[in-house]
Amino acid sequence: MKIHVKQGWQLAVKHFYLVILLFLYQLLWGFFLYRFIDSVVSPLLRRYPSSYPSDTAAQLFLTEAQFQLFKTDLITPYVWTLGSLMVIRMLLTPLFNAGLFYSLNQTRLDGGTRFLEGIRKNWKAVVLLYWMESVLSLAPAWWLLPRGLDALLESGSIPELLGAVLPGAGLWLLWGTVLHLLFLAMQFGATSGEGVFRSLWKALRNFISFAAISLIMWGIGAAAGLVVTSLSMLWAGLFALILHQGYYLVKTLMKVWTIAAQYDCLQTKQT
Repeated sequence: MKIHVKQGWQLAVKHFYLVILLFLYQLLWGFFLYRFIDSVVSPLLRRYPSSYPSDTAAQLFLTEAQFQLFKTDLITPYVWTLGSLMVIRMLLTPLFNAGLFYSLNQTRLDGGTRFLEGIRKNWKAVVLLYWMESVLSLAPAWWLLPRGLDALLESGSIPELLGAVLPGAGLWLLWGTVLHLLFLAMQFGATSGEGVFRSLWKALRNFISFAAISLIMWGIGAAAGLVVTSLSMLWAGLFALILHQGYYLVKTLMKVWTIAAQYDCLQTKQT
């Protein structure tokens, strides 16, 4: 595992320009999403009763909000806008993945990076696999979300609510994680020329080691986030602000490092 982590780091460093590009992409996406949510939520909050509201005023506010959301078309343009943003993201993200995965393979073979070439050659296969993964990952929501809402409305306490929701949420998380790893392997195969099904079979045969390196890298990322959060709480102020903003670049680097380590793990295995 140590070798895969080291090799993944070397591959990630060679793609540092791509780390910067992904960081800017995430930054712009977060900014526009924040501005959109703020434009929707802030006007609603301004209608909330002033300080020290009575129970009657608060209940009237909630009743009015519920009526406007469910009995009028007030929310329709916001739903369409949010849906359009999600579709744009689901188109752009696999394009970045196609370029990165192909470039990782080329870097491992001849030392050169080929990001734009990877997008041009492999975007169709990667977009298709990415959308298939998204649909399958969200499929349990059709069954789990209505039951979660019923549990929220009917539960008499927090422990009762958690007891009703956590088992399904845990299984959904496990389902999504396994799907992500398997479809990631197929995307590696599509961009390396190895083939989707051959790469999938390799991932299934070596799933324990593939999952282990993934958990290790996710653990490193979680530890880095915990350190940054702790330092921000200890040294609040300008230092905390700079550290918090700089962490997004580190987070993007960790994402590329994780993918590179996963890629190296699979590529060193025999079919």
